[in-house]
Amino acid sequence: FYGRPWSMDQRKVLFQMQNWGLNTYLYGPKDDLKHRLLWREVYSPEEEQLRTLITEAQSKGLRFVYALSPGQDIVFSSSCDLTLLKRKLRQVSDLGCQAFAILFDDIDHSMCQADSEAFSSFAHAQVTVTNEVYRFLGEPPVFLFCPTYCGSLCSPSVSKSPYLQTVGEDLLPNITVVWTSKVISRKLSVDCLCEVESILQRPPLIWDNLHANDYDSRRLFLGPFKGREPQLRSHLRGLLLNPNCEFEANYIPLHTLGSWYRAGKEESKDECEYCPDRALSAALHDWMEELNQPLQAGHCGAKGHLSESQVRLLVGLHYLPHEHGPFAQKLLQDLTWLKTNCHLVSTNSKKAPPQKIDEWRGRASRFLSLCQDIAQLHCSVVGGANRAMLYDLYPYVWDLRNMALVAKAFICWLGRVLTDSSTLGTWRNCFHCGKSAGEDVLGVESEPWVFKGGVSGEVQMLLPIGTCSELFTHPPPLFPTSRLYNIRPYHSKDKVELYRMVHQLHLRTRGAQESSAAHPDIVGDRCLGPCLALCPEYSFILEDELGVCGCVLGVLDVRSFAKRCQASWIPAMRDKYPEDQGEYPDSLLYHFPSQLRLDALPELVDISVSRTLLSALLTALKANSQGVFCEVQPTDRQRLEFLTKLGFLEILRGEARSREGVVLGRLL
Repeated sequence: FYGRPWSMDQRKVLFQMQNWGLNTYLYGPKDDLKHRLLWREVYSPEEEQLRTLITEAQSKGLRFVYALSPGQDIVFSSSCDLTLLKRKLRQVSDLGCQAFAILFDDIDHSMCQADSEAFSSFAHAQVTVTNEVYRFLGEPPVFLFCPTYCGSLCSPSVSKSPYLQTVGEDLLPNITVVWTSKVISRKLSVDCLCEVESILQRPPLIWDNLHANDYDSRRLFLGPFKGREPQLRSHLRGLLLNPNCEFEANYIPLHTLGSWYRAGKEESKDECEYCPDRALSAALHDWMEELNQPLQAGHCGAKGHLSESQVRLLVGLHYLPHEHGPFAQKLLQDLTWLKTNCHLVSTNSKKAPPQKIDEWRGRASRFLSLCQDIAQLHCSVVGGANRAMLYDLYPYVWDLRNMALVAKAFICWLGRVLTDSSTLGTWRNCFHCGKSAGEDVLGVESEPWVFKGGVSGEVQMLLPIGTCSELFTHPPPLFPTSRLYNIRPYHSKDKVELYRMVHQLHLRTRGAQESSAAHPDIVGDRCLGPCLALCPEYSFILEDELGVCGCVLGVLDVRSFAKRCQASWIPAMRDKYPEDQGEYPDSLLYHFPSQLRLDALPELVDISVSRTLLSALLTALKANSQGVFCEVQPTDRQRLEFLTKLGFLEILRGEARSREGVVLGRLL
């Protein structure tokens, strides 16, 4: 169920189902408290708008199935509960509903004492109540029974399960049994269904969770209906697809389900072959028109439209539970290869074959281009005409955009940084730590929820800081922005813009000062100069269409950096203005040898980009440092809160360079 009860979203689903040749809609939303939690209560006159939905479905030739889930707290032996169950379904029947389902999934399979005394088994209790309700309703032509999915109830196997045997023998023959082979099946085979059909003594109705995404808030499934041959029809009473939680994400799943269903009905042999790729292309063709159509004519404030290549990229990055699309596969394969072979482009690889170096550079270029396409896709979704699609898909596109920004900055950094032999060894040890997440998770036997996050999660785990979930699990901003951001390593030509930016920030926070007027570079020299001059390899730039809008500077080893400053930087600056450098205590540097500084313009609407910028630096520092700290003014509550949410803790107060400064640190 989508949207508020009886909303236009739900009517749109029914309209699409009619167009695509589907014929059954099962109503069972947990948002309707009287479906599950308050199943005993009848609908009030205000809630009887359910009648409208039933009538709407039937007017489109769709079978409306009302489902009720009483299993959490029903007492099967209670005549009172049985009466309330009958009353509830009779009310829905009076609203015009002619098809029903009793669902006993996702419940505890233990019985209370009264039920244990009244029934010989859990299956006996369920079947007895279901049969009685079925007869009470006049044995409607469609009546579904969903058993309790539990490993112990299906032991030692499906064909030898006492629970399923009782269901098959005692459930009235015209009642259809809903079945799910695995919670999310990669494929459904005829052999598997024959085993179920035999024990249940009837063809099952498949409850298919192929596109269900309610178990992972970072995953979305836009790929085609796949892995279910049309030949399964002869072994089924039907198939219900449980789709994505987001309405706009289900266009392709439902469209291709319709193609699968129609293919099985075709009498012509040439027409009965169902091809997921062809079905996907047909669905994409139809979806394109809707994606670029505003909700109301004349009310389009869009800056552009989604191209077909962008929509294919969107689908390929959010494909299916057990399978990535081609773009996602390239993204993960290239990132894995580039990490593993980064030694090819180090200054120590003098013996590396030129063709291997060229291969690394070429694959890096392809990877960076794909990351850029992902960033552009994010902008197009935000700026597109279909605002409904924006609100449904934005959290996923935004998440992947941020992950791509970090990965892109990481690969750019690897391609530029000059590592010594010890650094290289550390990186290689970090990279060769086992199989990639994709190899472990996307196998045939693995359940999709074993690894969280889909493509975003896999990219995250391929980064050196991938296990630091606090850096990546945050809600998207309330106000989406279509700005095109980029994060990259620092270039010497950026110095002027960075100095201008920190000077501007200084004026906004502290106002103009005489020393600043006399020496316009003093803020840049004090805040950025030493890092940019002595260790620029750990500096990253954030930019948008207008130019530089943020930066993060890192010092790998503060002790050696301080010595270099004393030797070269401070003497050079002493003639311009006096320096008061101070020192950090050894107790701090022992655990947190590295330091960072983060600056961003206040016009930065999407604060997540600042978090992504910081993550890019932490990714670079990870292999060569055990901890990092930064210094914040105690009055800067926003910065303190920002860093605290990212795992930084207060380490020192009043013992840093600035007397009132607060030092926060985090281990890497």
